[in-house]
Amino acid sequence: MTYAGRFAGRTAIVTGGASGLGKAVATRIIAEGGKVALWDLNAEALEVAKAEVGASEVQALDVSDQAAVEAAAAASVQALGKVDILVCSAGITGATVPVHEFPVDSWLRVFDINVNGLFYCNRAIVPLMLEAGYGRIVNVASVAGKEGNPNASAYSASKAAVIGFTKSLGKELAGKGVIANSITPATFVSPILAQMPQSQVDYMRSKIPMGRLGEVHESAAMVCFMASEECSFTTASTFDTSGGRTTF
Repeated sequence: MTYAGRFAGRTAIVTGGASGLGKAVATRIIAEGGKVALWDLNAEALEVAKAEVGASEVQALDVSDQAAVEAAAAASVQALGKVDILVCSAGITGATVPVHEFPVDSWLRVFDINVNGLFYCNRAIVPLMLEAGYGRIVNVASVAGKEGNPNASAYSASKAAVIGFTKSLGKELAGKGVIANSITPATFVSPILAQMPQSQVDYMRSKIPMGRLGEVHESAAMVCFMASEECSFTTASTFDTSGGRTTF
């Protein structure tokens, strides 16, 4: 289901936009009248996604590179004219091993992408929203950030950091027209599952009371509400799409 005109006149930057949740969100924003810039590390996939979803422009970059984020922000603002919405969906899982075996390089890379990269994106876009007096920020976290998943310490810790960061940001921006929230999905069908062994996917499915993985469109629907004008009195919060796994 889409809502015609919900994003008419609105513009968005979506990171991790070449696939998965980012692409699904971009598709829906465009279908509902908005303009979208897609950011992703995979340049080839970006061009495919641009054609498929009708994005206004794309930026191939590593969000853990602050200078690249600043340059991409400047380019996207020029292409879009303004930025009303930021959806930070770029992320990686890292190794799937116990803490005492966790490779340090994998730990650092997870935090570089999931936490530092998300911070760089928020830091670059927030001033534009404050100047305009309007903005919607959605930072993609995970139920792993609430509960922790065994053998996924870096991912779990990084997503807990996203939740805490967004709560802080939302309170800083409260009353200034800019709303910032995070979403905490349970595992849903997406390309990121290819980064995990099947045993880990099976474990996460077993923790969901509904007995199934989520569908990407279910989380995309929630993100689009969070990114819309309708989300006007909830900030510094988390929205859950977990099939009953978490209820807080």
